[in-house]
Amino acid sequence: MAGKPDFSDFYYTATDGLHLHARIYGDTIDDIAPVVCLAGFTRNARDFHELALYLSRKARPRRKVIAFDYRGRGQSAYDSDWHNYNVATETTDILTGLTALEIEHAAFIGTSRGGLVIHLLAALRPSLLQAVVLNDIGPVIEGEGLAHIRAYLENAPHPKDMDDAVVIQQAVHGQAFSALVREDWLRFVKAIYRENDGKMVPDFDPSLLKTFADADLSVPLPELWPQFESLIQIPLLVIRGENSKLLSPTTVQEMLRRHPGARTLTVSGQGHAPLLETAALPRQIASFLNRANAMAKPAVL
Repeated sequence: MAGKPDFSDFYYTATDGLHLHARIYGDTIDDIAPVVCLAGFTRNARDFHELALYLSRKARPRRKVIAFDYRGRGQSAYDSDWHNYNVATETTDILTGLTALEIEHAAFIGTSRGGLVIHLLAALRPSLLQAVVLNDIGPVIEGEGLAHIRAYLENAPHPKDMDDAVVIQQAVHGQAFSALVREDWLRFVKAIYRENDGKMVPDFDPSLLKTFADADLSVPLPELWPQFESLIQIPLLVIRGENSKLLSPTTVQEMLRRHPGARTLTVSGQGHAPLLETAALPRQIASFLNRANAMAKPAVL
């Protein structure tokens, strides 16, 4: 007899009619807020697969997990107008998806771009957020780190197969991610690529890279401290890769100063952004979410 599927696919329609996708792991459990996972710039719901399995099956208590594909990524439709590939539109898409799922309160995990979406959600609808995990992202984005990402994406080689993809990714990112073993690299590349007509291609709309074309990364990027202020009353865990070029230790320290209740983890031997299924991160994230859930419950008199 076949076992229960790891997840179910959920499709919904954005306000402009585009068809979007999310993965749903586990079941709704009374008094336990679901977890919403938001990926990085070119990434997709597959990034969270192992973490979602842990939170929905192994952790106690178990949690329902929803991992979204932004428009133009994963199984979501590509947008004919690349200008719509922006954080504001993606935030609206997430709100639309949560409404379709009838989710009014959740814990949020955001990697890179996903953390920027969380900053906007906090400013727009802070009551939605029970707890927040920011994975290698904060209110200040270092231009050096963004330039590194742009240079890689604009010149990324095309692998022949998964083994070749592992070789390529290790060559590019191996120094920053010295802690990863081959199994980690395999999971990593399987989340990045898909097969198209017998070729391995990145699993996102190539037009997404046009959003980088006119960006002057020598000019400091706008800071999100006003939006971050909306997170101060919300339990917060900040994860930083030891070798990250996008989130600086200085920014993390300022986040902790402004949010005295925040917690932070540094992931040794990883850069931007740490793989959330590695090291002890699944257990540590589950423990943080449990504390946040307990804080959200009214006291028994």
